[in-house]
Amino acid sequence: MSSWSPAQLRAIAENADLFVSPFREDGATYGTPTQTWALVVDGDVYVRAANGQQSKWYQAAIRQKAGRVRVAGTYHEVIFEPADSGVDAAVDAAYEEKYPGSSAVPIMRGDGPRSATVRISPR
Repeated sequence: MSSWSPAQLRAIAENADLFVSPFREDGATYGTPTQTWALVVDGDVYVRAANGQQSKWYQAAIRQKAGRVRVAGTYHEVIFEPADSGVDAAVDAAYEEKYPGSSAVPIMRGDGPRSATVRISPR
């Protein structure tokens, strides 16, 4: 598995949005880009599905395990995997730090989104 470069991590950390496109059922066609809030925690990239595990993009990402993301106009081929619950507190804190005062932060720290935390790695 590859690692994000410092420049890639900086771009992700400095941009408010990251668009995820897990593969469709055919494993080759990218799904519709879905806007997410990406976080960098200890050199890894995480996103959460606001609608929890019922989110279509989350289900596709976990099922297909791959696709691409777009941040700052650049596409990256990626691997999606469920995040270990051991990162929950750090991801919660990262939401507070990156999006201070947003009314969406408490939602993203809720049980549903927490259960749908995805680690994204380059492939």
